[in-house]
Amino acid sequence: MKHISILVPETAVPQAICDPRYLFSAVNQFLQAAGKPALFDVHLVGEAREVKLLNGQFTVHADRLLHEVEKTDLIIIPALSGDFGEAIEKNRRLLPWIVRQHERGAEVASLCVGAFLLASTGLLDGKKCSTHWLFGNEFRHMFPGVELVDGSIITEEGRIYSSGGANSYWNLLLYLVEKYTDRATAILASKFFEIDMSRNSQSAFMMFQGQKKHADEEIRQAQQFIEENYAGKFMVDELAERFAVGRRSFERRFKAATNNTVIEYIQRVKIEAAKRSFEITRKNINEVMYEVGYSDTKAFRDVFKKITGLSPVEYRGKYNKQAAAVS
Repeated sequence: MKHISILVPETAVPQAICDPRYLFSAVNQFLQAAGKPALFDVHLVGEAREVKLLNGQFTVHADRLLHEVEKTDLIIIPALSGDFGEAIEKNRRLLPWIVRQHERGAEVASLCVGAFLLASTGLLDGKKCSTHWLFGNEFRHMFPGVELVDGSIITEEGRIYSSGGANSYWNLLLYLVEKYTDRATAILASKFFEIDMSRNSQSAFMMFQGQKKHADEEIRQAQQFIEENYAGKFMVDELAERFAVGRRSFERRFKAATNNTVIEYIQRVKIEAAKRSFEITRKNINEVMYEVGYSDTKAFRDVFKKITGLSPVEYRGKYNKQAAAVS
């Protein structure tokens, strides 16, 4: 029997508590229907017996209190809501329990922005992690010792798992089901819950915003210049000269401030503009390509797919059915 402890932190997203309990309970039913014993003992674990969520709109009853769980096999940390710094402070007393259980052999999985609470334990220091793409810059700022993997749906390292944003956590839950049971059971669960098991990236959903929460004013001005002139063609030397910084220093400072090289930043700004055009206009691929400053079709296609995981045609078909229909 696998003991699964779904944490009930204050400020948790209710759905991210209910969904994993529903999934593992359903898998028990699938196993029993196939003449096999139920595998998962699932319980909600909290610091208090009753936890109010979303300003009292929901109340969750914890099956067990922290001190009542001596040992568990898997801890699931649900997504949090609101200000992450405040959420961590409100739930700080959960952290030693998570660390202690991990030291005793438990695996730990964070769902979406539950990664902020997981990272606060220190268990992710020096390790890879996934979270919602929208909060990537904030996560890096708060936890510089953790390697955030952009666009990933699932990361696994040292008995620690994390998922990408929002509904991506279903893919992590299925991954765990397959690990604890078998492929056939995971496929059955994916069909029952209508989850696309083949998803391996959240890149197609990401919106590049640029990391500007830093103190390097010249670099921030360079970022603004790139974003306002994305259709242009400019070299790193020209940018460095414009802001009166030596090239090597400019590149080093840019990377340190934004987590991107200058070239990566230019590419991502251009591709973000192309994505918006594909979403809301009927312009063809070449028109959009020229509009964002590319003249080489192959180069544009390669960079676009590297960043989004989709070709320009696939992306337009995904988000702009009218444009795709007339092409």
